[in-house]
Parts: sequence; structure tokens; C-alpha cells
Amino acid sequence: MVPKAPWLYWRAMAHTDPAFVRDFDDPKLEALTEMMFLAAFADGELSEEERKHFQASVESLTDGRFGGAKFDLFFAKMQQTLETEGREARLASVKDRLSDPNVRRVALSLAIQVTAADGIIRTSERELIMETAEALDIDRDVAADIVAEVERKS
Repeated sequence: MVPKAPWLYWRAMAHTDPAFVRDFDDPKLEALTEMMFLAAFADGELSEEERKHFQASVESLTDGRFGGAKFDLFFAKMQQTLETEGREARLASVKDRLSDPNVRRVALSLAIQVTAADGIIRTSERELIMETAEALDIDRDVAADIVAEVERKS
């Protein structure tokens, strides 16, 4: 996978209004953030520069609630749990924390936006999106519609 240019994380998040997360508790915010992390880390790498821009996107989305030291701790925890538990277990955890199907669709949309940050969604990324949708109990057609919407806005 071609590394995403740092400014592209900002572009990816341009269509996301943080107002919808204002009333979310920390577990829901963590689940949304983890979905974004899983998308950003899908190739197994996240450079320090990409991490900084990812952090800025998360801070913007969460209206600063997941900033600074809290982000650093959570980011380290995400890396560790992904390493020890694997992607499938982390997706199941996200699903459990996001019981509302509409919020799960938002989480998938955020992940797709991160995936599309470089302006293109590759075939391998589409497969990963469909696997993610399945893990979250989101119909493949709905996921494909979200991908098309994100691509139109990119």
C-alpha cells in the first residue's frame, strides 16, 4: 500500500462533523477511534508523521476529548491489543461497544474515509472494507453505498 500523505488525513475527515459525537460516552468514542485506527493501520504500518496527523483527525472528530496524553495512552493500547488479539477480535470488540447499527455504519464510514485518504480505494482495501462491514453486521450493499458516497466526496 502506498503511504498516505499526512494532509490526506485532514481531507478524509473533512466530511465528518464532530457534533454527532458530543453526547457519546468514552467507550463509544474509543470504538469509533479504534475503527479509524484499524483502517489507518491496515497495512501494518503507521509512520510517526501519519500518526501525528491521525491524532489531529481524532482530536478534531472528538472535539478534543481524545487529545494529548489520553490519545497517546489509547493509541498504545490499540497497538498492543491489535498485536495480541488480532484484527478479527478487535472488530468484534468494536461491534460490542457500538450496539446501535446506525453508529456502526458511522464507524464504517469513518474507516472508509481513512482508507480513501489517498484519493483512491484499492481492490485490497475494498476487500478489507467488506470484511469490516461483515464483522459489524452491515450489509455488503450498504457498505458499497458508503464507499460510493465517500468516493464522490473525495
